[in-house]
Amino acid sequence: MSKTIGILTGGGDVPGLNPAIKSVVSGAMEMGYKVYGIRRGWGGLLHYDLNEPSTHDYYIKELTYNDVRTIDRTGGTFLHTSRTNPQRVSSADTPGFLANSKWGKPVKGESGFTDFTDHTLNVLSNLGIDSLVAIGGDDTLSFAVRLHKEGFPVIGIPKTMDNDVFGTDYCIGFSTAITRSVEFITNLRTSIGSHERIGIVELFGRNSGETSLIAGYLAYVDRVLIPEVPFSIDRLCGYIIDDKRANPSNYAIMTISEGAIIDGLEVIESGEEDAFGHKKLGGVGVILSEQLKKLTGVNTMYQQLGYLMRSGAPDSLDRMVAMSFGNLVSQLLRRHEMGKLVSLHGGKYTTVPIDMVLAGRKQVDVPAFYDMETYKPKIKDFMGVPMFLS
Repeated sequence: MSKTIGILTGGGDVPGLNPAIKSVVSGAMEMGYKVYGIRRGWGGLLHYDLNEPSTHDYYIKELTYNDVRTIDRTGGTFLHTSRTNPQRVSSADTPGFLANSKWGKPVKGESGFTDFTDHTLNVLSNLGIDSLVAIGGDDTLSFAVRLHKEGFPVIGIPKTMDNDVFGTDYCIGFSTAITRSVEFITNLRTSIGSHERIGIVELFGRNSGETSLIAGYLAYVDRVLIPEVPFSIDRLCGYIIDDKRANPSNYAIMTISEGAIIDGLEVIESGEEDAFGHKKLGGVGVILSEQLKKLTGVNTMYQQLGYLMRSGAPDSLDRMVAMSFGNLVSQLLRRHEMGKLVSLHGGKYTTVPIDMVLAGRKQVDVPAFYDMETYKPKIKDFMGVPMFLS
């Protein structure tokens, strides 16, 4: 019977992680579990050196109720995070003590990358951790699926402000990100309107345009650009100039996802790949801003919200979902049900097999919620539509 669990957060931080951690830790301790917090996500296990005692205190902390008593009042994750994936580690990111160890295996088909799953399992075994709660997006949860397939007991909690984890209608962090975005977009209207410009607000969203779609819809922006639908700058120019002329204040405003695609161009990326094979996105809004000014002769105002979307404490909805997901994890522990992802479906809390996160890619339902011709949110029929339009 499992009596020692580990808990970690991976990938980008979002508001709501700390309430989820607190809920899991409190519930587990009530059942007599010992709980280890693993710092810096999967990186805490990858960089744990069994022959160097100092790495224990640096990456592992036994959690008590007093450790988590007040963490729900702040955003981010008090366990800290990383974008490490132990099953795909580049030679540049390989810890020195693992460089020539027996615990690494070459990643098939990818030279220069090593799979340290065996090392991770060895560390968990030596720590006496016999089950693990992983809080993250589809990238972070992909390694939880790997551990599950290796026979290690895991439970996943979905989080991402993009709300794009497959297998759940809702992910921790989404509501707060939308709330922040709508507030900033509304505030930006004062400057954009004062200068009678075209405003371009770039939001996070690599593969899914849900943040751009929902924030734009709620803030009543003129046009919304999402990764699912490549857009024509020429056609957009015509729409946005008409929007500007129709506005008594003589300005227009739009949102654009960082993963949006301009017809004929690739996704705008820069820098080196992270552990999940992603390069940094961002900048498509700059290109769009420059092209709109060039083609229309109208000055633009570009604003990338970036990390402001995921900053600060969670709103009430993200607190509710985070705490409920944590309590659902406690119920699974009590029933000894592992290999699950806690989730929301049809407005009800439930679970699905954790490997569901790899079963598909969650994106905007374009035919139901978006007009591809005019680049505007358009809900075709509200009857039976999910609360979060996802």
